[in-house]
Amino acid sequence: MDEYNRFVDWDKMDVTVQSQDAKELTCTEFQDLKQLARQGYWSKNHSLRAKAYHKLISNIPCRTVTPDANVYRDIVVKIVGKRNSSSLPLPEFVDNSLVPTYCLNAEGIGAVRKIILCIANQFPDISFCPALPSVIALLLHYSKDEAECFEQVCRILACNDPSKRLIDQTFLAFESSCMTFGDLVNKYCQAAHKLMVAVSEDVLEVYSDWQRWLFGELPMVYIARVFDVFLVEGYKVLYRVALALLKFFHKVRAGQPMESDSIQQDIRAFVRDIAKSVSPERLLEKAFAIRLFSRKEIQLLQMANEKALQQKGITVKQKRQNVHLAVHAENFKSEIVSVKEMRDIWSWIPERFALCQPLLLFTTLEHGCSLSRFYSHSEGHEPTLLLIKTTAKEVCGAYLSTDWSERRRGGNKLSFFGTGECFVFRLQPEVERYEWVIIKHPELATTGSEPENHASPASSTLSSSSVPSDPSDRLSPFLSARHFNLPSKTASMFMAGSSECIIIGGGDGQALYLDADLNHGRTSHCNTFNNQPLCSESFQISVLEVWGFRD
Repeated sequence: MDEYNRFVDWDKMDVTVQSQDAKELTCTEFQDLKQLARQGYWSKNHSLRAKAYHKLISNIPCRTVTPDANVYRDIVVKIVGKRNSSSLPLPEFVDNSLVPTYCLNAEGIGAVRKIILCIANQFPDISFCPALPSVIALLLHYSKDEAECFEQVCRILACNDPSKRLIDQTFLAFESSCMTFGDLVNKYCQAAHKLMVAVSEDVLEVYSDWQRWLFGELPMVYIARVFDVFLVEGYKVLYRVALALLKFFHKVRAGQPMESDSIQQDIRAFVRDIAKSVSPERLLEKAFAIRLFSRKEIQLLQMANEKALQQKGITVKQKRQNVHLAVHAENFKSEIVSVKEMRDIWSWIPERFALCQPLLLFTTLEHGCSLSRFYSHSEGHEPTLLLIKTTAKEVCGAYLSTDWSERRRGGNKLSFFGTGECFVFRLQPEVERYEWVIIKHPELATTGSEPENHASPASSTLSSSSVPSDPSDRLSPFLSARHFNLPSKTASMFMAGSSECIIIGGGDGQALYLDADLNHGRTSHCNTFNNQPLCSESFQISVLEVWGFRD
């Protein structure tokens, strides 16, 4: 059909969606390319997409010495020899069971393996790159020969722009991306996350499949549309599409019995057969409707997760402990929550802290009802978990991202601090987590007006304190209110403490107030959101516990 058809099995391709209209790609401005990629401007013309890919990849900033087509021609015979390319063993950094064919012919399928081996020869620093076979198989569709495909893939791998993340090449980067995806699911796909927690023993194991959904299970037509935008906008697009896949899976399968014994297998099967329920256009529409964090915030979150893994010594491929080991029945005892309930809470917290075990820091049963003792036992620990049981048998609590010692920054005044990872929750009489209002309802950050009626519960958070000098030391990506156009200072409070009281929450959602004697408390509840109160408006505390996180 055109000069880029050497490796394509056209009998397997849906040529009815291909347009032969002559089109040119003349724009160079980012916003123009972004719009064209999202609209699928070059998706229905094979030759135009090939030219678009060549143009976009040639503009990727690379290391000075990056292997090109000539290098491939020089080394391929030495590396492959006379062996049958279809049976070539692959390096350990790719998953041998995930080499998608994407409607390639026999020559193309063999070429994928040959190119992978040559890349392994030229990039000895790659230790884990499961997405590589998919990227090569896709780019072969739009390459004149193997050498040209090799050069394009090398440019993607050799990108040296620190702000432009493309493909994970180490286990540390891959695993931290899985943790970051888990954090994003926790924020943006709460219904799906609740299902994952209910049916799987290890939620992160499910989320560790997120790149496989894209670079393995997703059909050729879909991943090509994703790749169009990925080459323009970068890594964040992959998170968007994976979140959209999870949302659609939950929507389509909600209330239906599982088709297999594994939720992982069910999601993989759904993605493979996604054409039965969702079009490529609808998938991208859903992906870009998600009001995701900024690229900078995602990068900070990724850095924080990488640092947590390094501190745990997890830098090479190994099985990460699941939440059942972090919260173990034999070494966990609380007067407020059961092991099962604590595991549910653990599934809500940021992934980098889910690696840790709970450590009891303070309990009113042992340390008394003293606010000063509360502070002395809690300070020096970040983050902490607050649990409260009332005399009416209600159970609520809060995940608090910041050390309580931060309260001293305001002197004798009641000052607010905390980050956007804070949240409050209720366990009895019903389980409910109240999300951060600026994350859940980003329109509030710019309008400053009263929010519309939303079905999803929320509570307001963000820090109005000063920014730490080194964000990686604090392991928190949400640094301060200055990152957002917040309507007022009160909209950005989450934690506050003085010698007289503690305030947790605030703004437009749920707020919890504890008196200095730690015997009494009250809540405020905004009916703007269709949610239930955290607990009774005024209550007496039966037991209060503060938990830290032990490595």
